[in-house]
Amino acid sequence: MTYPSHPPRQTSTPNRPTLGLPLLAAISLALLGTPRVVLHDLDLIQEGTFVNALFVFVPPVVWIAVVLWKRVPNPFITLLVVGLFYGVFLALGHQLLWNVSFADNPPALGGNLSDLDPTAQSAILRTFAAISSVFTGVIVGAITGLIAWGLSKVIGPKR
Repeated sequence: MTYPSHPPRQTSTPNRPTLGLPLLAAISLALLGTPRVVLHDLDLIQEGTFVNALFVFVPPVVWIAVVLWKRVPNPFITLLVVGLFYGVFLALGHQLLWNVSFADNPPALGGNLSDLDPTAQSAILRTFAAISSVFTGVIVGAITGLIAWGLSKVIGPKR
């Protein structure tokens, strides 16, 4: 019987998850963006205001700060995953608050699709809104990931 001359190569260390952060930390970072979804859908904050800007920009800045502080191996991938979770939470928030947000004036399809049953229209609109929310989260994650990746190259490796 022969034995390999060296131990098998480990792809990740036991103390460091593949993302560079525990999954719960990634989900928690994504949850930082959910208050804006709720406040916006309840019409408690308005676009273009300073308060809204804080709710828009502070969570991604915190994401970047955390991955730089923790010196994750690949900030782009880590924040892409955080963005994906954020997109899912964004979609869930919009779906749960759909009727509150639109009240007595729900969106409707136009053109050739305006004759569709209102239930079918609602299903189509909600589906595309959910896809759009997830896509938005992924884009935010990609942008913040690129910024964090660039900053991590400037800061340099952990000493």
